[in-house]
Amino acid sequence: MTSDADLDARFASVFAEIEAGAVERERERRMPVREIGLLRDAGWGLLRVPESHGGLGATMTQTVRQMIALGTADSNLPQALRGHLAFVEGRRRTAAAASRDEWFRLITTGVLVGNSQAERGATTGTTAELRPDGDGYRLTGRKYYSTGTIFSDWTITSATLDGDHVSVLVELGGPGVEALDDWDGFGQRMTGSGTTVFDEVPVRPEHVLRLGDEEAVAHASVTGLFQTVLLSALAGIARAVLRDAVAFVRPRTRTFGIPGASSPREDPLVQALVGRLTSTAFAVESIVLAVAERFDALDNALAAGDDDPELHTAAQLAAFRAQQVVLPLVLAAATELFEVGGASATGVDAALDRHWRNARTLASHNPAIHRAQQLGDYELNGVVPMAGWVRSSSSAAPRANGAAPCARASCRRTAPAARSR
Repeated sequence: MTSDADLDARFASVFAEIEAGAVERERERRMPVREIGLLRDAGWGLLRVPESHGGLGATMTQTVRQMIALGTADSNLPQALRGHLAFVEGRRRTAAAASRDEWFRLITTGVLVGNSQAERGATTGTTAELRPDGDGYRLTGRKYYSTGTIFSDWTITSATLDGDHVSVLVELGGPGVEALDDWDGFGQRMTGSGTTVFDEVPVRPEHVLRLGDEEAVAHASVTGLFQTVLLSALAGIARAVLRDAVAFVRPRTRTFGIPGASSPREDPLVQALVGRLTSTAFAVESIVLAVAERFDALDNALAAGDDDPELHTAAQLAAFRAQQVVLPLVLAAATELFEVGGASATGVDAALDRHWRNARTLASHNPAIHRAQQLGDYELNGVVPMAGWVRSSSSAAPRANGAAPCARASCRRTAPAARSR
């Protein structure tokens, strides 16, 4: 198995180069095409591909550690690549052997897969349509929040086919496909989360994936994985806030209200604030790594032939629980950062505001208020939160302790694809 030292040796210099240009990219809103190319060349896309298929075979704990380090360098990048990570995870868990082998083979050549599921509209649903065309299909539709697609070689999207909802893999750069950089959020501005247009795009039958019972069970953990990537980016922001606070304070030789030269680094109030920032970074990283451990427990069970639905649910619940604690901690740290330097900390050259804007934007994905309600419903009534493609019903059968996840097909109903980015 790949060691932590091996992964650090592979990626640390890339992260350093990404970090060196992060502020400039932020000021210019320059898309990180080159930086994602560096990650691709270093093998980022192979992190979770099993070694037996030519990948790095990293555990989820190892992967999260690397995502936190990448998020410290630039929080846009873990999010921009999370669709690829989730696609790999889906291939690991539910794909037929032939499909899994083929996609892992492509990924080991450097292929990246983006995500383009959600749509804008008055109601939540999927209006993109897949219709038969000779031996294959044609796809027409328009997606938004297409995170990472603009940097990728393929994208996975959703559509209706004969009244059913299906996932569709589309190769980018071909006729009828257009990826647009029109994401207008005030944070995470370089994630490539804009519009993807499909206009009569030819699709081969093997690139149409239907959601069966097995996939529905696994989707609980994949949904949790999407959130775990965002949590890793937030943990990276917490680290970056500490890094930038220290870098801002150390060289300063003046303090508000104190005549002449002074050393803010010796100010007990500044020291206490930096102490809180380092504590936040430590706590947030520890929480996110604890979530990763739930995914590793699932992987270990799957390797032993035990595909227990409750382990998928446990991974999902861990991510949702962590979200409730991590978000306010990181947002508070990104605000407290400005207390170390007064008005001078608001200068555009330092771009310290990017940490709060990015954290706030990440916090708005998969809204925490909905996750809090779902967690409460689970504890009180045993209803498992199966967000996105699959939603649990309230007919969950209780366990002996009175609150059980219901992962049986009879306790689920499929719903229109509505993943947020």
